[in-house]
Amino acid sequence: MQHRRVGRKFHRLKGQRVAFFRGLASNLIRAGRIETTETRAKAIRPMVERLVTIARRGDLASRRIVISRLANAETARRLVEDIAPRYEGRPGGYLRIQKLMGARKRDGAPRAIIEFV
Repeated sequence: MQHRRVGRKFHRLKGQRVAFFRGLASNLIRAGRIETTETRAKAIRPMVERLVTIARRGDLASRRIVISRLANAETARRLVEDIAPRYEGRPGGYLRIQKLMGARKRDGAPRAIIEFV
């Protein structure tokens, strides 16, 4: 039964899954928007929104938390200094997921674009 289970595993072990999510989140922060599958976009959305909320504080402790979660100091710097100040007055909902028409060619997975609002 699936009671009280949150999140998807994507057929990966825990370490691989953490690295996978970190890579997707880093690419999203670096580029501002990425095209991926709908399921992947829905999986990284809460993670990135929490990181933006933490980065909005802007102090040293929050910067270190963001660096530890992303494992990339340059991406964390971009999040804290460039992206987070744009959402100072916003109480949440920093990302938008737009579903794309047509499935992915090789496996038929529904595609989506995830981007900052």
